[in-house]
Amino acid sequence: MSKIKKRDSWGSRIGIIMAVAGSAVGLGNFLRFPAKAASNGGGAFMIPYFVSLLLLGLPLVWVEWALGRYGGGFEHGTAPGIFHSVRQKNRFIKYFGIIGIFGPLVIFTYYGYIASWTLGYSFFALTGKYASIFDQSTMQAFLRGFQGIEINQYFNSLVPAYIFFLVTFIITIWVVYYGIKGGIEKLCKIAMPLLLIFAVILLARVFTLGTPNVARPSWNISNGLGFLWNPDFSALKSAKVWLEAAGQIFFTLSVGIGVILTYASYLSKGDDVALSGLTAASTNEMAEVVLGASIIIPAAFVFFGPMEIKNIAASGVFNLGFVTMPLILNNIPFSQVFGFLWFFLLFLAGITSAVSLAQPAVAFLEDEFALTRKKAVAIFALVSFTLSQGAIFFLSRGVVDELDFWGGTFFLVVFATIETILFAWVFGMENAWDEIHKGADIRIPRVYKFIIKYVTPAFLFVILGTWFYQEWIPIIVMKNVSLENRPYILTTRIVLLAMLIALAIMVKIAWRKRKLNKAV
Repeated sequence: MSKIKKRDSWGSRIGIIMAVAGSAVGLGNFLRFPAKAASNGGGAFMIPYFVSLLLLGLPLVWVEWALGRYGGGFEHGTAPGIFHSVRQKNRFIKYFGIIGIFGPLVIFTYYGYIASWTLGYSFFALTGKYASIFDQSTMQAFLRGFQGIEINQYFNSLVPAYIFFLVTFIITIWVVYYGIKGGIEKLCKIAMPLLLIFAVILLARVFTLGTPNVARPSWNISNGLGFLWNPDFSALKSAKVWLEAAGQIFFTLSVGIGVILTYASYLSKGDDVALSGLTAASTNEMAEVVLGASIIIPAAFVFFGPMEIKNIAASGVFNLGFVTMPLILNNIPFSQVFGFLWFFLLFLAGITSAVSLAQPAVAFLEDEFALTRKKAVAIFALVSFTLSQGAIFFLSRGVVDELDFWGGTFFLVVFATIETILFAWVFGMENAWDEIHKGADIRIPRVYKFIIKYVTPAFLFVILGTWFYQEWIPIIVMKNVSLENRPYILTTRIVLLAMLIALAIMVKIAWRKRKLNKAV
C-alpha cells in the first residue's frame, strides 16, 4: 500500500490572513486604484466601489474561503477537485474549475515581469540612476529603454530588465518551493508589515510636502486630496464607472482568480473562514483606500497642478508608478531613500502576489498527480518561465495587455460567476450558509444569505451581459489592434487556447487515474 502524503498546512491564523492579504495587496492598490478613482468621478467613484465591495467583493470572499476549506477536506487544493467535491456525481463539473488554474498561471506569466521592474527601480533609486531626470518625456524614455522598447542613452538592450526578472523569478520559485508554512507564510508575515510601514512613511512624507510652488499656493495637499475625493456625481450616470468600480473590486480582493480557493484548502475543517476572510479583505481595503489613494495622486497634484493631474491620472498605471512618482520624489530631500521605499514597497506587494499566483498550479500537480513538492515546483517553474518570454520580448506588441484581458479580466468574472452559482445553487444555500459558519468567530449578517444567492449572481450576469453587448465583437475581430500587432495577438490567443486544452486533458488523466486507483 502506498503511503498517503500529508498535505501542507498553515502555521497560524495570522499566517493565512497575511498570505491572503498579500495576494490581494499588489500593484493595483497603489497604482491602479488611485488612477481609476481620479479618472472616474473622484469621490463619486467610491459609491459604486463600496456598493461593489458589499454586494460582490465580500460575498465572493466568503464563498471562496468556504469552498476552498470544504474542498481541502477532500484533499483537493484547486478548483477542479474542489468543484468535484461539491457535486461528485456530475462528470463535467470539474472541468469548469480549469479556469481556477488557467487564470493564475496566465497572470503569473506577465505579473512577475512587471514586479521585477519595481526591484530594478529600487536599485536605480539607491544608485541615483534616474536622479538627474526632472521631466516627463525623459523619464518615459528611461522606462521605455529599461523595458527594451527603445535603445537610448540610458539602456542599450533588454539585459538589465531580464536580469531583474531572473532574480524576481528565482525568489518567487524559491519561496513556493518551501511550501505553505515554510515559504509563503514566512514571506508574507515579514513582507506585509514591512510594506505597510513603508507606505505609512511615504504617506507621512506626502502629507508634509507643504506648498513647494510658492507662486501657486492652491497646489497643496488639501486640494490634492480634494481632487481625488470630491465627488462628481454626474459620473454615476455612466455604466462605465460602475463597471470600472466592480472590476477594481475583483482586481484588488483577488476574487475570481482561484488563489483564495487554494489558500483556504490548507485550513482545517474547524478553522474560521468568516472572520478571517473579513479581516484579510479589510487589510487590503485599508492598504488601498487609506494608503494607496493618499500617496501618488495628492503628491502629483502638489507638483503638477490641477490641469496636468487629469492627464497623469489617465496616463496608465505604468506611467503613474514609473514616471510620475520618480519625478515627484526627485524634487524632495533624500529622494534616493524615498525612491527606494516607494519601489521596494511595490516589489513586496508584487512578490507576495506572485507566489500566490504560482500556488494553484503547484497544488494541482501535488494533489491530483501525487507529485512531490520538488517535482511540482520544478514543472511549474519550467512551464511558467517558458510562457513568460512572450510578455518580456513582445511587450510593445500588446501581448501583456492581451494576457491581462483574458487571464485577469474576462475569465476572472466568468470564474466568479461559476463558483457563486455552484456554491449557492448547486451546493445549496442552506448548506453553504452552514459551511461558512463552521468554526466561525462571527455571525455574518443574515441579509448576506439573500445577497449571495440572488444579488451577487445577478450583479455578475449584468457585468458579463454588458461586456458581451458592448465589447465582444470588437475584441474577437481585433478591431482596435494594429495590423502589425495582430500576428502577435493571434499567436497569444492560440497559446492560451492550447493551455486550456492541456489543462482539460490533465484533469481527465488525473480523474481517470483516480478512478483506476479506487477500482484497485
